Amino acid sequence: MDPVQAVELVDENTICVAAILGSTLNGEFEDVKLLNDLLLEKNKETGWDTPIHVDAASGGFIAPFLYPELEWDFRLPLVKSINVSGHKYGLVYAGIGWVIWRSKVDLPEELIFHINYLGADQPTFTLNFSKGSSQIIAQYYQLIRLGQEGYRNVMENCRENAMVLKEGLEKTGHFNIVSKDDGVPLVAFSLKDNSRHDEFEISEMLRRFGWIVPAYTMPADAQHITVLRVVIREDFSRTLAERLVIDITKVIHELDALPAKVKAKMSASQENGRNGVVKKTEMETTREITEAWKKFVLARKTNKNTIC
Repeated sequence: MDPVQAVELVDENTICVAAILGSTLNGEFEDVKLLNDLLLEKNKETGWDTPIHVDAASGGFIAPFLYPELEWDFRLPLVKSINVSGHKYGLVYAGIGWVIWRSKVDLPEELIFHINYLGADQPTFTLNFSKGSSQIIAQYYQLIRLGQEGYRNVMENCRENAMVLKEGLEKTGHFNIVSKDDGVPLVAFSLKDNSRHDEFEISEMLRRFGWIVPAYTMPADAQHITVLRVVIREDFSRTLAERLVIDITKVIHELDALPAKVKAKMSASQENGRNGVVKKTEMETTREITEAWKKFVLARKTNKNTIC
């Protein structure tokens, strides 16, 4: 998000501006400090009171330990609420998340409903009422067991392993790094040359080595860019990072062999078209490439099974 453009869009009907501390796409931290400063000026000019909500699903357990000087939280006067996921970098089972408000007055009474069938008034503003407490207990344990120093060590290790992966990918000479060093410890990267094969093919081939690495296109205004993304968690070691680079290199070499064969067939088809032979349609060519790809993968699987 561009804070300047975001604030320009704010009007009398805007209930808040939501900033993301750790984009899903490339791990980037949006500039909450700049957004706060610009919004303070607009609120002063207009008389409005537009607040900020920070979606810190990933970054809320990263920024305090890796970037303690970064102002993104309640140090900024317009930040009224923050959410964070315990099941990401909070190091807890999937399904636990948190939201906190600056003060009680920042949580509108209209969002709270009251029940008394348990014997006393009980206010709640969650969508799920009856839910097990194991995840909350696990989060409580982690906070006490690890503490600030423990979480800092975990996050620093994640960042170091992300740098190992990034540097390894750069050394291959095949990729551009799309993610930034500061932010969520992840590596998002795209091919420098995708004329022979693309990121989706790499993602598919990596499954043979046990890796599930998502490939996706970037959002509006950058949809022409396709990236692969690896999120570095606590259990992703330096050894795994080095192994992933090796396996990606293997996949690149295997894919380099396939398009050459397909390209030769396409060139032959085009030459036949120029010589009076009926030229294949784009759909026919696509099907031919797909069939060649399937045969190649099937042959690799067959050879592997034979060796085993």
